[in-house]
Amino acid sequence: MAFTKHFASIPQITYEGAESDNPFAYKYFNPDEKILGKKMKDHMRNAVCYWHTFRGTALDIFGPGTLVRPWEDGTNSQEMALKRTEVVFDFITKLGVEYYCFHDRDVAPEGANVAETNKNLWQVAEKLKQLQKASGVKLLWGTANMFSHPRFSQGAASTPNADVFAYCANSVKEAIDVTKFLGGENYVFWGGREGYNSLLNTDMGREQAHIAKFFQMAVDYAKKAKFDGQFLIEPKACEPTKHQYDFDSATVLGFLRKNGLDKHFKLNIEQNHATLAGHDFNHELAVCVADNALGSIDSNRGDVMNGWDTDQFPNDYRECAQSWGIILKQKGGLGTGGLNYDAKVRRDSYDIEDMFYAHICGIDTWARGLRIAAKIAADGELDKFVKARYSSYDKGIGKEIETGKTDFEKLQAYILKKGEAAPLASARQEYLENLFNKYC
Repeated sequence: MAFTKHFASIPQITYEGAESDNPFAYKYFNPDEKILGKKMKDHMRNAVCYWHTFRGTALDIFGPGTLVRPWEDGTNSQEMALKRTEVVFDFITKLGVEYYCFHDRDVAPEGANVAETNKNLWQVAEKLKQLQKASGVKLLWGTANMFSHPRFSQGAASTPNADVFAYCANSVKEAIDVTKFLGGENYVFWGGREGYNSLLNTDMGREQAHIAKFFQMAVDYAKKAKFDGQFLIEPKACEPTKHQYDFDSATVLGFLRKNGLDKHFKLNIEQNHATLAGHDFNHELAVCVADNALGSIDSNRGDVMNGWDTDQFPNDYRECAQSWGIILKQKGGLGTGGLNYDAKVRRDSYDIEDMFYAHICGIDTWARGLRIAAKIAADGELDKFVKARYSSYDKGIGKEIETGKTDFEKLQAYILKKGEAAPLASARQEYLENLFNKYC
């Protein structure tokens, strides 16, 4: 099914296997293949992002955009927004994935006032609903853009201006309603401006309290509106603000627990944001899985030669193999979440073919990683080593520690009687790195 002719020269993207030389084919992503008892597509739940893929022009701080798409008329009009929806669904269906994600301002422009802005969003939502029904494509998650417009320059829920706070409440209410209308399975909060540049003009405690109140209002409204999708928060360390309140996974989880919100939210982890926080991607995943709080992934990568958020498509299948090893330890894996390719082609990748090559590479990278992780899990050697490393907690004094059946006095008596701790076994990092290499 094609709604437009813009991708007529591109063949349908299907799985052909690792030996294929066809650049318009998956080498590792075989959607219906069973991996660890579950279809590959159900592990991954691949999603195309509306913003970079269809609204990005590859502009940067040194110059205007270089990508001139044949379907664009150069305006940000409602008419163009409606026409663009058909191009979006053509691309998604030809790519052979099942989900997409958007911000409200990706799909519909602002109007002359708040009422007109809301009307624009709902008009496009009606069109998206029709296209979803016709194509079978589903919405992974929706969200509201509360960072691009100048009104958000000093924050959204953390703003010092109560009118801006009210504006944000309207945006999130409408975005939740639209997400529910479209059958979206999640709703994401990304605090792009929720932070500060100077403590000389900032009441940090008050701003964080306002964010907590905003989240609680969202929880209350979702219950009232009968939206049962998963709420997600996406951490990011910096850029654009000097310090953002959602700095990393541990910071966000601590904030949620402090404010009694931890039962209502999981996290949407972005690969490139992890490195901005001084962590690697798998650290952030592991922090979430330890709390059963991993909800979804925005998949991209940075460039080791740059210190900022370059949002390139993932290409490191070894990293993804280790990532799957962590993800699969959480019951249900990504659950209602998925892999949203929050990435953009490079400034000098001009052609529509490049849009396909980029997504094929990203999807295949994760699929190859999943295949490797499945082999590692089936073999069991890594898990066996880790289990053995902590075996002193499986019986005796270790078991009493884990089950809460001891205290400082009893532990002191135990170690005084023993005289010295048992010698530590080697952690064997190098051996395990070699073992991991065997599967790759």
